[in-house]
Amino acid sequence: MRDEADRRFMRLAIAMGARGLGQVWPNPAVGCVIVRDGRVLARGWTQPGGRPHAEAMALSQCDARGATAYVSLEPCAHHGKTPPCAEALVRAGVARVVTALTDPDPRVAGRGHAMLLAGGIEVVEGVEAAAAQRVQAGFLRRVQEGRPMVTLKLALTLDGRIATSSGESRWITGAPARHLVHGLRARHDAVLVGAGTARADDPDLRVRGLGVSHQPVRIVASTRLDLPVAGRLGSSARQVPVWLVHGPDAAATARADWQAAGAELIDCPLAEEGLDVAVMLRGLGARGLTRVFCEGGGTLAARLLRADLVDELVVFAAGKLIGAEGSAGIGPLGLSALADAPRFDLIALRAVGGDVMQHWRRARA
Repeated sequence: MRDEADRRFMRLAIAMGARGLGQVWPNPAVGCVIVRDGRVLARGWTQPGGRPHAEAMALSQCDARGATAYVSLEPCAHHGKTPPCAEALVRAGVARVVTALTDPDPRVAGRGHAMLLAGGIEVVEGVEAAAAQRVQAGFLRRVQEGRPMVTLKLALTLDGRIATSSGESRWITGAPARHLVHGLRARHDAVLVGAGTARADDPDLRVRGLGVSHQPVRIVASTRLDLPVAGRLGSSARQVPVWLVHGPDAAATARADWQAAGAELIDCPLAEEGLDVAVMLRGLGARGLTRVFCEGGGTLAARLLRADLVDELVVFAAGKLIGAEGSAGIGPLGLSALADAPRFDLIALRAVGGDVMQHWRRARA
């Protein structure tokens, strides 16, 4: 009975934490639920900007003496801008702490659990760990591999095209699918596009129509930095951050123009066919990003797939056909054997208006 209650309240804590996705980087999106005698006393989640932490939010709402705290990630154990959450839980007099995951951050990594045990608190670990890992995928990827997780979004016709031969692409999918894309943007720290998409579409890349108070960082990968500063990104770079990842040969005039517009420039070395996307993502991770939402185009999508850097794939399929003369959604992958093709496992499928959304996660060997 207790095990089932632990799982139920942990699922609630994980759901609370997910509310912070896209708003708390570089911190993890953590949830905390405080329960006594089967009754929820308080709920909290990491606040925008990463503070206050989930545990502090929940503890501020109740008298937690003798209660159980359900936390979706090991409470922090280090002094930063705020005292350790593990210390706060001990001070609050909770009797028991249930966690889903150990925090791999070297500043924590078991120290939070140890601090709780030293304070006389019963600790239960690993409850609903798989569900917590899905929410924390970006944070875990950054801490363990030095890069953010990448979600690749594709909006395609039934025959895999993203534009006609003349370049017309608005709109492949319907309004409900486009509205959902804005929701996906809001749950990521940054939106990434390639230079071709930026030139062809002059995208804004902000979240619209949802009334959100935060916006993702807008990133363009452009080897030569040959982008018009007068477009929508350049004109709004001082309101919402614009980061431009470019190669070593980007013109000095282009660099100066974009810096004057308020954009942040990120140097990146070249690989065989343009920017080294692995180095690019490590650079984004070093700047604190945990979750990146890539909206194409086909060349950038192919580079990320070839480098095995796409963690999740969201495909919107529209009931339209363009034909072979249209632009393919993904550029060349250089495959000669089917066994070498990138593989993904389907985790969700649903109708969105007149379109179909498929959600895939990278298959593991």
